[in-house]
Amino acid sequence: MPHRTELYEDAPAACWPIVYSPDYNITFMGLEKLHPFDAGKWGKVINFLKEEKLIADDLIVQAREATDEDLLVVHTRRYLNKLKWSFVVATITEIPPVAFLPNFVVQRKVLKPLRTQTGGTIMAGKLAVDRGWAINVGGGFHHCSSDKGGGFCAYADITLAIKFLFERVQGVSKATIIDLDAHQGNGHERDFMDDHRVYIMDVYNRYIYPGDGFAKRAIKRKVELEWGTEDTEYLQKVHTHVEGALNELKPDIIVYNAGTDILDGDPLGGLAISPQGIVKRDEVVFKAARSRRIPILMVTSGGYQKRTARIIADSILNLHNLGLIDKELATSGAGNPKVEQMIRDSEKDLTNLSLQ
Repeated sequence: MPHRTELYEDAPAACWPIVYSPDYNITFMGLEKLHPFDAGKWGKVINFLKEEKLIADDLIVQAREATDEDLLVVHTRRYLNKLKWSFVVATITEIPPVAFLPNFVVQRKVLKPLRTQTGGTIMAGKLAVDRGWAINVGGGFHHCSSDKGGGFCAYADITLAIKFLFERVQGVSKATIIDLDAHQGNGHERDFMDDHRVYIMDVYNRYIYPGDGFAKRAIKRKVELEWGTEDTEYLQKVHTHVEGALNELKPDIIVYNAGTDILDGDPLGGLAISPQGIVKRDEVVFKAARSRRIPILMVTSGGYQKRTARIIADSILNLHNLGLIDKELATSGAGNPKVEQMIRDSEKDLTNLSLQ
């Protein structure tokens, strides 16, 4: 019998299925600046969306922190106990000075934001099934598995969101992970290694972290990219393989890990995709999901430059402008007539879009 959780309480119908909390952002004494990650990017995305009048504070779903009981659905008690050691958290987040802070400070200033983003991903999983789509403005900690963190990922939010759906939502028994962050998503791959209910597609720079050969065995559709891959080749591959993956298996939910560290100039990603290329990529994935009436949950994952937040906001605005996400659609489920028309209109240009 699943434990009682606040994360699955119904969100107000008037809200967009966009999940966020000001608690997502990591700020303390400038230490967060020691990692190339923009640790306030999530709040900046929301501010851009507010400036564009797409959303307001009372129209988004407030993320709640995942409790220990929630986390234990996937994580081992031993792993959660390890996070009570500051040096372990310093290693996972790649911010060495964290090792010298008292753990109560680390819990409050580093792990609570990550637990809140994790709660947000779990909440967005249910919202996606209820409304046809959902976006967690944070999350996407794809290097963390049940018993091991790394690469700035302390909790396995993708695994958790899928396991929660399998355990609690009738009719959800197959999931597809489309991982388009620049890095291999070795955390969820290790967690779902022998689970035939989960189909994993992963597109990543073959030469960078984590290079986890064992985890690669879990990938059903593996697309390894060269250094400096650019828009045309990238979009063509994404389009071909997203279509292929969804034709091979029609899941009950898509978890889309939409990392923006593929952006040209990212210090860790090593790819060369333009801001427009990222916006097009998200469009390709949402069109593929919506045309098949498959609920889609998007998480924002990696992205290590200051301009990342603007690109994520622009992509969400583009999805809205195209009718791929909107309030009506969200409140009336995936088979919305407005979307049906949009899909018919867009079938013709989807191929052109990838080849431009």
